[in-house]
Amino acid sequence: MLMKKNRRKYFLLLAAIFFIIVADAQSHSLFNGKDLAGWHVDVPEMDTNALARNPFIVRNGMLVSLGTPQGHLITDSVYKNYRLVVEYRFPGKPGNSGLLVHASTPRALYKMFPKSLEVQMEHDNAGDFWCIVENINVPDMEARRGPKKDWGITEGKSRRIKNLTDSSEKLLGQWNNLTVECYKDLVRVWVNGDLVNDGYGCSVTEGHIAFQAEGSEVECRRMEMVPINKLTKAGQGMTVK
Repeated sequence: MLMKKNRRKYFLLLAAIFFIIVADAQSHSLFNGKDLAGWHVDVPEMDTNALARNPFIVRNGMLVSLGTPQGHLITDSVYKNYRLVVEYRFPGKPGNSGLLVHASTPRALYKMFPKSLEVQMEHDNAGDFWCIVENINVPDMEARRGPKKDWGITEGKSRRIKNLTDSSEKLLGQWNNLTVECYKDLVRVWVNGDLVNDGYGCSVTEGHIAFQAEGSEVECRRMEMVPINKLTKAGQGMTVK
């Protein structure tokens, strides 16, 4: 009897280890903490200025955007149907940056921004959507995007879709958790556990991921992705605010 119990415990332990290994194999970090392997830089100024610095560096195990010259750090791979968790902060003064999902054609807007949907990281506006030659819908569209006649996805158009709350960010210098789920034509965003944007009918469903240099220094200590086959329901460890 004792041997049977021990054998059962042994197989349960093996099963637990197996499921842990499978879970770890599904999730992976987009940033290895050492270098920019798996990414490429698109900074227009670097095309013509041999002295221009690369605004994306690795410092103390963190991925850092120095802010200038402006441009993007773009994944080599294309992704779809995933949850992406980014932990970031502005270490000095309040600043601006963004995470672009479903990125494709480079320099499609203002000869700088790739076609994409931007998830805003700007201080006090984290979680806004910005349409960059792609589009998405949200409830209460006119209240959050402005008059319908001004909507558009190119230069001079109303491309910003405001998030549901500007009170979800932590104090300057503290780490924020930005979680983005992209599943089919749906994009959902949480900031520190609060559901702040919930879009549908996105005009694109896959693409590269890009990190911005947009004038301000921002540090990222985590950028982890896991494939998903459905969106997280509100209330499963995250809240609607």
